[in-house]
Amino acid sequence: MAGTASVAGEVFVDALPYFDQGYDAAGVREAAAALVEEETRRYRPTKNYLSYLTTPDFSAFETEIVRNEFERLGARQPMDLLSMKRYELPAPSSGQKNDVTAWQECVNNSMAQLEHQAVRIENLELMSQYGTNAWKVYNDNLAFMIEMAQKELQKFRKQIQDLNWQRKNEQLAGGAKLRELESNWVSLVSKNYEIERAIVQLENEVAELRQQQGDENKENIRQDF
Repeated sequence: MAGTASVAGEVFVDALPYFDQGYDAAGVREAAAALVEEETRRYRPTKNYLSYLTTPDFSAFETEIVRNEFERLGARQPMDLLSMKRYELPAPSSGQKNDVTAWQECVNNSMAQLEHQAVRIENLELMSQYGTNAWKVYNDNLAFMIEMAQKELQKFRKQIQDLNWQRKNEQLAGGAKLRELESNWVSLVSKNYEIERAIVQLENEVAELRQQQGDENKENIRQDF
């Protein structure tokens, strides 16, 4: 603000951006960018600013599936295609045409596939009957969450706006005070200059009077003799 603020104990910032003029003048932005670039080129960090943090464990949440997928990506291998084997109903091979056990396995597989499809149909029917209401409730929850997030966003925006207005008002008031003090300083300096000129003039006049008085005294002394 109007006073000098310390940043990190090293850099002092003294500016009133809401009050100061000349930021849009030609060459100002380029000069500021050049200063930043020059300081960036000279600056070399002397310590690790993240040293107080523990070493991150990037594998803490990796599952076996995720780990295998990362290994596949690292090896640049293509993704496996969707396997449809579980939905197939293969017949016994030509060498097992007369094998009752092989035929029984095929029948069991067919029954399992049929039961799986029946369960899927039941799930679809349940979803058709109850899914609409559940989806409406889910959408209502989402709408409520969005409304709360928007209210929170508006609150933060208002706080930011109020803070900016406060900063602007304080800076304008500080700038006006600085301008008044500067005007007073200029006035006092001018008065001091005028006083100094008057003093010098009076000293010269006093010197001249003393010179004249001295000359008159000498003349009187000569006349007495």
